[in-house]
Amino acid sequence: MPSIFTHAAAALALGTAFRAPSPPARFWVAGALCAVVPDLDAFALRWVPYDHVLGHRGITHSIAFAAVCAAAVVAAAFRSWPGGPAVPLAYLWIATASHGLLDMFTDGGGGVALLAPFTDERLFFPWRPILVSPMSASRFFTERGARVFASELRWVWLPCAVLVVACIAVRRRRQR
Repeated sequence: MPSIFTHAAAALALGTAFRAPSPPARFWVAGALCAVVPDLDAFALRWVPYDHVLGHRGITHSIAFAAVCAAAVVAAAFRSWPGGPAVPLAYLWIATASHGLLDMFTDGGGGVALLAPFTDERLFFPWRPILVSPMSASRFFTERGARVFASELRWVWLPCAVLVVACIAVRRRRQR
């Protein structure tokens, strides 16, 4: 898995494509939190086997979970969104789903149950350039963690920066 920092950064970059003019802080906070919440399943590893649908990279990393999570957050925090809830719902669904998709680009772990609960199959992309992040903070802030973060900068943060610049450029061009 990429680090929680990278999952949050990806969600914030995606938010630039969905944001309304001057979105409130809750828009950005909700996106970042939705992008990291799938990894809460790591706490269950003491009781649930990794390859179980409730294990790490199981149902919480699925597209279905992303939809349910986004709907719950929109119902709780975005009911009175200008223009209706469609924009924050789409953003939060994609921000949450981005977690499983990014994990599928990592070089470790047992795959992602992207299509759970419809299938238990664990998936990876054929190309997996992102180094898998250690699951604990103490192991992340090491030499290995530095190599992981360098990999994330190259394969996630840099493309996210390009996305942000492109979204800002398109928005400015439309305003002219």
